[in-house]
Amino acid sequence: MDIEIVKSIIIALAIGFMIGLQRTMRNIYLNRSNIAGSRTFALISLLGYLSGYIDKELIAILLLIFGLLLVASYIAKAFNTNRKGFTTQISAILTFLLGFMVYQKLENYAIFIAVIMIVLLEIKPKLRAIEEHISPNEINSAILLLVMTFVLLPILPNEMVGPLKIFNPYKTWLMAIVIAFLSFIGYISIKFFGQKHGVLITGAAGGFISSTAVSITLSKMFQKQYDLIKNYASGIAVACTFMYLRVYIETLIVNIHLSFKLAFPFLLATFSGLIYSYYLYKKSKNINIDLQNSQITTNPLQLSEAIKFGILFGIIYGAIYFVEKRYGDIGVYIVSFLSGLTDVDAITLSLSQMAADNKLSILTSMGGVVIASVTNSIVKLLIVYFIGGVKLGWELTKFFILTLGLMGIGFFITI
Repeated sequence: MDIEIVKSIIIALAIGFMIGLQRTMRNIYLNRSNIAGSRTFALISLLGYLSGYIDKELIAILLLIFGLLLVASYIAKAFNTNRKGFTTQISAILTFLLGFMVYQKLENYAIFIAVIMIVLLEIKPKLRAIEEHISPNEINSAILLLVMTFVLLPILPNEMVGPLKIFNPYKTWLMAIVIAFLSFIGYISIKFFGQKHGVLITGAAGGFISSTAVSITLSKMFQKQYDLIKNYASGIAVACTFMYLRVYIETLIVNIHLSFKLAFPFLLATFSGLIYSYYLYKKSKNINIDLQNSQITTNPLQLSEAIKFGILFGIIYGAIYFVEKRYGDIGVYIVSFLSGLTDVDAITLSLSQMAADNKLSILTSMGGVVIASVTNSIVKLLIVYFIGGVKLGWELTKFFILTLGLMGIGFFITI
């Protein structure tokens, strides 16, 4: 007896058994009859294995016959129980194919697919809950992101165009996609986690959309609830912390070599910011803060916003190119400072891309990213002082002294 064949048969049976067990437990939980359980699914997987062992040419015929039997079982189930789900039948067909994959010596892939199947089958209630909360606006936004990525991006020329050869349509649009994606992830996080888990999670997710928007919104809300200073300070602090992480992710996506150089200062600022934000959160009062309908919870993914960012990226990219030629590194740092007054994403991506194109040194790009980040942080601190007042501003001052101080120390150690 060939031990390898025996081992393959056991694997095929185990795969079918585990999938069938999930189906059985699910039906027991819902208190309804079971069409096929652990034994049936184990035998289905074994059938798939044997169909390949006996004759590979018969696999298509056997699969067709097996599929017709499943269709018949579905019709009978729908007629007798008025249940119209087809999940178990599809699972059975896939289990048959997994058994055949085991025969083809693709055990690792078959096990991997089986695990994915079990996870997908198990999370059905959670998926349904998510689907119930998705609005048409979010569906349109997701479609827009797909169109931006897989329809518009491939048709754009990936080369420098224009009389001065400093504008690359492909890379410019790619930067807009990066920002749109990060912002949309932040929005979805707030949608499904923020309102349930409070201002800290909302601030963290909001940092991926706009930490400036979080600072403005929470500072305004603080004016009506002065006794919740720690709550609002923790939300703003964690949003600014995630801004550091967002900047680092942007460099990681565009220029991995630059991201390695910036890892120590930015991750140092991120970790210290998270610790301080959690400290503020633990000191805060246990009260629910309603952030519904605020600026933070507005869907940021709009085509107009993507186009605006693309234009801004192109302008800053060109500005850096010109001032670097005329004024050297000092000119780059001036542009970084001015850009950081309003937005840190465009300058970060521009500097990262120019370093990747060998138009700027890594050290100059590092300095520019740090300057823009520090400038943008100081602007947010001034916003908090102006809107939220001195007490809230002082709480954030301590946060920025810690995080920006450690970022500066990390930067000087790195260079």
